[in-house]
Amino acid sequence: MALFKKRPEGKPGEWYYCLKHGTVEEGPECRAADRLGPYGTREEASHAMETARERNEEWRTDPRWNDDVADGGGDGDGGPKAG
Repeated sequence: MALFKKRPEGKPGEWYYCLKHGTVEEGPECRAADRLGPYGTREEASHAMETARERNEEWRTDPRWNDDVADGGGDGDGGPKAG
């Protein structure tokens, strides 16, 4: 048994969104694999899932990362096109 419990790294004033609990936390409180952040404000952290969805959509439709054969580009490895 460990003598000391390892605290998740972080600082007061940094805000995180906990995926496991669906809550905003300062500090952080939960382990890194279960959270998004850090965010500068509680408000930003509360919109973490929306922000993640928007960023995922931007990435999904970014022509630099789209290796769709229909456009005749890409090298099939999922990386950016040489150009």
